[in-house]
Amino acid sequence: MYYVSVAEHFDAAHFLRGYQGKCEALHGHRFQVVVKLRVAVVNEIGIAYDFTRLRGQLRDILARFDHTCLNDVPPFDSLNPSSENIAVTIYNELQPRLGNAPVSLSSVEVWESPQSRVSYSPD
Repeated sequence: MYYVSVAEHFDAAHFLRGYQGKCEALHGHRFQVVVKLRVAVVNEIGIAYDFTRLRGQLRDILARFDHTCLNDVPPFDSLNPSSENIAVTIYNELQPRLGNAPVSLSSVEVWESPQSRVSYSPD
């Protein structure tokens, strides 16, 4: 089994509605996002999934979040922009972009600081 991962980041502000603490106030992060694919076979030239293609697919999703207040951007205008909700949103948007490729999206990690991360996998 092969695991193919790429990482990208976006800078954004957010606040957590209903949170009892300082994260209830507007603040910002450089969110690091790591996606991991699970691939059983490589193609005829020995590649499981093209890094460039995967990075481009991820960048397309993250572009609408970059340099925004996440609370103003759907779905976070109604869904709290926690790292957990960011991870599942990215997962749900990336999954259909993989099309018919013989891969499965294993997980999406969202790091909101070098010490704090969330990993989402549907199983």
